[in-house]
Amino acid sequence: MNPERSETEANDAGSGGRADPGPGRRICVDVGEARVGVAVSDPAPILASPLTTLKRDKSRKSDLDRLAELVREYEVVEIVVGLPVTLAGRHGPAADMARSYSDALDARTGDVPVRLSDERLTTVTATRMLSDRGIRGRRQRDVVDQAAAVEILQSWLDARARSE
Repeated sequence: MNPERSETEANDAGSGGRADPGPGRRICVDVGEARVGVAVSDPAPILASPLTTLKRDKSRKSDLDRLAELVREYEVVEIVVGLPVTLAGRHGPAADMARSYSDALDARTGDVPVRLSDERLTTVTATRMLSDRGIRGRRQRDVVDQAAAVEILQSWLDARARSE
């Protein structure tokens, strides 16, 4: 992906030009070095909820296999992958990792479009929200990736609803 792409273009990346599939569940993935946070929407799709945190498995790719299973299990019509963009709007190594991950996920999920979405500050927001709720330390590490995925997906769903 061109590092100078706009947020709108980033949201459509990896979808192969496929149009919005309409109603149905969406899954969102927040990819990190060690963990992958996963959130899912309701079928409407209006509300994002935490689903699970997967351990990254860079050698066997079992996390990607599990995500493909979740896509089938939840009858997902669209996948959103968080794209870490710097505050200056640039793409660095973390964005390259997210793009590679979205490509690998796209290869496993067939006709389900995979889209990238700007995830600036979502982990910071999720961490602050969890701290405000008294969740700290190891308990926070276990769920912060899910909470970040919820933040990414909810923002994406809200933007989608505004554009309809």
